[in-house]
Amino acid sequence: MVISRVHMPSLEGATEWVNSEPLGAAELRGRVVLVNFWTLTCINWLRQEPYVRARSQALRDDGLVVIGVHTPEFSFEHEVEDVRRATKERAIDYPVVIDNDYDVWNAFANHYWPALYFVDAEGVIRDSHFGEGRYEKSERVIQRLLDIEREPVPVEGRGVEAEADWRHLRTPETYLGRARGERSASPDHLRLNHWALEGDWTTGLENVSLDAPGGSIAFRFHARDAHLVLSRGAGEPIPFRVVLDGGPPGLSHGVDVDEDGNGMLDEGRLYQLVRVHGAVRERTLEITFLEPGVEAYAFTFG
Repeated sequence: MVISRVHMPSLEGATEWVNSEPLGAAELRGRVVLVNFWTLTCINWLRQEPYVRARSQALRDDGLVVIGVHTPEFSFEHEVEDVRRATKERAIDYPVVIDNDYDVWNAFANHYWPALYFVDAEGVIRDSHFGEGRYEKSERVIQRLLDIEREPVPVEGRGVEAEADWRHLRTPETYLGRARGERSASPDHLRLNHWALEGDWTTGLENVSLDAPGGSIAFRFHARDAHLVLSRGAGEPIPFRVVLDGGPPGLSHGVDVDEDGNGMLDEGRLYQLVRVHGAVRERTLEITFLEPGVEAYAFTFG
């Protein structure tokens, strides 16, 4: 999508900056800018981030400035220290705007995570892209704005950043809270792409929260990867156990779970519970939390 002669909006609405002092028109004058809207629990952003990071590192000496804009989706994502931790874990060393008041989001009239805006040296937005993919074309756009031509930067995402198995992905992102929750079911009648609660849970606007030990969430899915966005209230980390088709996940454990299915909820973020080893087919995932205080927001798949 090409946007003609629309100048990059001001970033003055930022509530804070990470990795940089505030950057305005004076500091960015004459530089090509890539603006990347993200939120720390978004699986689409996590899979896109290796490409943005690689371009920042490879092309900054050619005049590229990458600016991340962290605009929270869930309420707990307003915690600035969680954003700082995410930038360190993802080796993000470019400037990041904290947009907790959504002023920058609204100034760009943005609606998506992730979203890329390509800005030329005169401050004009020349292109935009929403979601994952289009990586080679996006790099060509940047190189054209920088007036250079070379082979694209090689990128390979690892762990949770690895590209989705699109061919076998048949389960959509699924929210659990009252505002956007859908496809809930009885634990005894769990069909593909449906989920169910067992135990003492409270359904809130954006999440379900566990009120007593031993509560569980089951999900019937068809994908290589299964993730769950989790946070917790004040207190100690909360242990959990993942069961896949009635047994330990073994080699199909995600990066946040061991082969026996054990994991620990220690901070608000996206947790990778399953990465299927072998053929992708319908599976049933069940996660049980040993202590109360869990807040579960959304399942995503890859």
